[in-house]
Amino acid sequence: MIQRIYLDSNATTKPAPEVVEAVTHALRDTWANPSSVHRAGGEAKRVLELARESIAKLIGCQEREIVFTSGGTEGANLAIRGTLEHFATNDSTRRMLVTTKFEHSAVRELAQQLEKRGTEVVWLSSANGASGTPDLDELAALLRQRSDDIALVSLMWANNETGAITNIARAGALCREHGVRFHTDATQWIGKMPTDLAAMQVDLASFAAHKFHGPKGAGALYVRRNVGITEQMYGGPQERERRGGTEDVAAIAGFAVAAQLAGAWLATDAPKRAQTLRDDFERAVATASGGLIHAASTPRLWNTTNIGFAKLEAEAILLLLSERGVFASAGAACSSGSLDPSPVLLAMGIAPEFAHGSIRFSLSRETTADECANAAAILTAAITRLRTSTASALGERAK
Repeated sequence: MIQRIYLDSNATTKPAPEVVEAVTHALRDTWANPSSVHRAGGEAKRVLELARESIAKLIGCQEREIVFTSGGTEGANLAIRGTLEHFATNDSTRRMLVTTKFEHSAVRELAQQLEKRGTEVVWLSSANGASGTPDLDELAALLRQRSDDIALVSLMWANNETGAITNIARAGALCREHGVRFHTDATQWIGKMPTDLAAMQVDLASFAAHKFHGPKGAGALYVRRNVGITEQMYGGPQERERRGGTEDVAAIAGFAVAAQLAGAWLATDAPKRAQTLRDDFERAVATASGGLIHAASTPRLWNTTNIGFAKLEAEAILLLLSERGVFASAGAACSSGSLDPSPVLLAMGIAPEFAHGSIRFSLSRETTADECANAAAILTAAITRLRTSTASALGERAK
């Protein structure tokens, strides 16, 4: 029987057993509408508010600063659209959005659509070559020149494809110094790294439960107290009139348990041990197959590595890995029967010959040393097989 090795945890993680139990219990016993005034509604409301307390504790904020959403994508859209509309409604001169082309598509594609519709978008460059983090000196210069025009700066905390970490403390401080609102897509950060938003100059932060062993369909947007945003989901006064619609109590109950488990895990030395697994894996792969580790010189999340293999196609690598029970991903969705190179990697300046053959491996809290060692061996064999096949094909053409 083939061992199944799941190394695609930046896409999603397996819900923890305690999370499944919490969701099941809520579906069975506290399924009433939390906005209803009767006792059953009150019981559901209590689950909701206790969950808000647990999630606020994980990220270091006040309970009232948590707005429940369906996930990271909705949270990012609410932060960006909600801010732009807030300033437009209040006749502000602030119309500009500042971001990067190596954001998650929830931010990058939204910014591209807004740009097509007339919003001025400034795309920051990558710092230090192919680091995959924004040039904060460039941001500082822009803030000095045009702070009165900027509605929002939106920068991801940790890159979903490479794990590269942006200095959010500095970015937030720069924005605060110039009176500019700051949002971070913290979807890959929260639950994996210690977070204390009260100690930082961040106004908005979006994240999702399923990235740290919680359920899908549950996310949140941190909205610093006294920061105004315009709601994007109309239909009720829920979430302090910032997000209409009946809350998914069961998913949120699971979200709360996931937050508690993540907090307990982060309080140990387990993250350091997990990073050792990642480091051992990428060393083994790079040594045996000559892969290029993207953003290797930049601080990265403990769980993420993105490795490029020159003149190979990511789709072919992924199919061979899947046949042997190793599950990973490339940075781009399938298009017209083939994987296009990741726009994030290209924006970082990665050469197309490596970008085409780049694979992201992302660990979870459950990943073991044996799984990493076995995956490295399987990957090395797959790369050798593909290179041999490619060489043979080129030889046949030459004849």
